[in-house]
Amino acid sequence: MKMSQKLSELRHALLELHKALVESERAAYEAANGRIQSPNHFLQLLTNDPWFEWLRELSQLIVVMDEAEDDEELLTDSNVDAMVAAVRKLLTASGSGEGFNKRYILALQGNPEVVLAHAKALEFL
Repeated sequence: MKMSQKLSELRHALLELHKALVESERAAYEAANGRIQSPNHFLQLLTNDPWFEWLRELSQLIVVMDEAEDDEELLTDSNVDAMVAAVRKLLTASGSGEGFNKRYILALQGNPEVVLAHAKALEFL
């Protein structure tokens, strides 16, 4: 499989996972804080509110993949391997229970859509 295809398929799976996580966190946020008033308000929350900060690490990985797909020079075996390793590290439960990992485990435990998207992403690792 070509590196660009491998990266594209992993990126697509991560986008689905990201969407499931965002929807899960939105529901949790609204349960705790009330209904989000508009899509613009939600975008502001996603980018600025500490509640959603833990998702930014995954968002940044997806952006790095986007940049690599747009620049052939970045699509080297070693760069793609490094991105895959970063995804694997991010999505693998560890004993630390800090930051992304802590919230990710909670999302996996509480939302079947997140579990399905997680499983699909792992297929590409």
